[in-house]
Amino acid sequence: QVQLVESGGGLVQSGGSLRLSCAASGSISRINAMGWYRQVPGKERELVASITRSGSTNLGDSVKGRFTISRDYAKNTVYLQMNSLKPEDTAVYYCNAGVVSGTPPYRDLEVWGQGTLVTVSS
Repeated sequence: QVQLVESGGGLVQSGGSLRLSCAASGSISRINAMGWYRQVPGKERELVASITRSGSTNLGDSVKGRFTISRDYAKNTVYLQMNSLKPEDTAVYYCNAGVVSGTPPYRDLEVWGQGTLVTVSS
């Protein structure tokens, strides 16, 4: 079984910074793309940022120039550095990963974390 555990959420003032972390654990033979999504009540979950296995990144238009995504391959961990935070960034942030299971039959899995709340006060 594969798990994603997020950390780093919390309360921050407008203009501040936070760094989210998401560590994958369990029976894993390979992690492909990893990413961060966010959701507010009443709205669909939206992509914030993603990073492929080769390191190519994609950022949502609303966070370009403010957020950065990176990953540590040795630690099976993805990070989201969030700077110049705005009240509209308030949401539950979810980690996502495409994983190949570690034992036969080797299966492609899409795994989600439990979510971490980010609140930006004005």
